[in-house]
Amino acid sequence: MAKKTISGNNHKINSQPRFHQSAREIQEYGTVNHALPLDLEEPVRLEMTEQLNQMLADSMTLRDLYKKSHWQTAGPTFYQLHLLFDKHYDEQVEIVDTIAERIQLLGGVSLAMAHDVAETTRIQRPPKGREEVPVQISRLLDAHQVIISHCRTLAERASRIGDQGTNDMVVSDVLRANELQVWFLSEHLVNMPLVEAE
Repeated sequence: MAKKTISGNNHKINSQPRFHQSAREIQEYGTVNHALPLDLEEPVRLEMTEQLNQMLADSMTLRDLYKKSHWQTAGPTFYQLHLLFDKHYDEQVEIVDTIAERIQLLGGVSLAMAHDVAETTRIQRPPKGREEVPVQISRLLDAHQVIISHCRTLAERASRIGDQGTNDMVVSDVLRANELQVWFLSEHLVNMPLVEAE
């Protein structure tokens, strides 16, 4: 049976899938395009997308650290931590998406692949095996500290150079959520008696 094609504008349209396609990148990483009229100069958008990609890499690492902890936690608090870690994971998924969309909105290219994230993140890589609960929680708190410190620096810088949108996103969506997660985690490291008060 012959393939049916439709011609128009010197292009042939064909109902057969075209596999194994490749072409040059339409935008290189580390650049910004000029598509949106944001009233932000290119140097501002370049600086903000670079900083936001760092925050994105760290947030993606923290997100995955929560899932690792969710799968591998053990002990008397297993059920509570299993649920808490998964809740925090879901919240980090939202944060990651918000940061990546801000990068794209500014005309940049957001990191997306695991090997790029691993090369970029400043969060210490955990072992492949299981760790004790206090170590899991401490590792998560250390990761939050990296992000929270960066949030404060980036929010101040964004405000100073006139990118109020990035400032608002970093404070409202990233900083506050990370602070709240730190509180929930930290309470699990308080050494309190469970049955009889001292």
